[in-house]
Amino acid sequence: MYPGSDISPAQAGQLMDDLSVLIARACAEIRATSPTTAVRRLKSDQSPVTGADEASEAVILQGLARLLPKLPVVAEESASAAAPIELTGSFIIVDPLDGTREYLAGRDEFTVNLAIVTRGLPIAGIIAAPKRGQLWRGVIGHGAERLRLSDSGGDRAEAIKTRSWPDDPVATVSRSHMDAATDNFVSALGPIARVPCGSAIKFCHIAEGSADIYPRLGTTCEWDVAAGHALVAAAGGLVTSPRGMPITYGRTAENFRVPAFVAWADPGKAAAVKIQS
Repeated sequence: MYPGSDISPAQAGQLMDDLSVLIARACAEIRATSPTTAVRRLKSDQSPVTGADEASEAVILQGLARLLPKLPVVAEESASAAAPIELTGSFIIVDPLDGTREYLAGRDEFTVNLAIVTRGLPIAGIIAAPKRGQLWRGVIGHGAERLRLSDSGGDRAEAIKTRSWPDDPVATVSRSHMDAATDNFVSALGPIARVPCGSAIKFCHIAEGSADIYPRLGTTCEWDVAAGHALVAAAGGLVTSPRGMPITYGRTAENFRVPAFVAWADPGKAAAVKIQS
């Protein structure tokens, strides 16, 4: 489906149920592997990878090959080994297990992320939390929702949206990758509660209106950000560089690195804050 052409938001919306089923299958693979017995190793960047990461990615890649044949896919565990591909149109970007450290620690914050990117812009995103039994998804221009994760993808759908900047704002911040620049930026916002957690679930807190900002002023990877970017934007928020510039995806020359970003629940607040970095 759609080989050689751009996927529009409307077409992405038609794919969301099938993609949610695929993500649910990947979540089942992760749940079937105990973090205490999972085979693990360190990658070249010293981040951990486990058999659960690889099993999840295999399920997703096999499913995408059936559902969207010939559409390029960038997946974390295979991206470094794959030959460079042309990413000028639409493609899929996947993190099969985001928050491997949280998974190994027995926490419930790890996720499975999938985004549809068209012409560098993430137009649709799915984030599922296997241990929490929840799935969030959104399509830009078509809204966002939270579902109970099920074998059929998800049910009990509930529309979600970001909130205006409140008097008692909440920043969701990285549990494992907090850095001085991000810490200073959060402090400069004034009195604000901090909620540390792992993985792309931080974007979900923004999208569902339980947090107001998620800054990451250190380098991360496109598969960590793309699905959350689409979800937050679909829910009414904004994800930009720290200076307010757009973030684009599919940058093979930069090894799919994102230098920094800030996810905002309230675009009006983002416009009012000047970030120097």
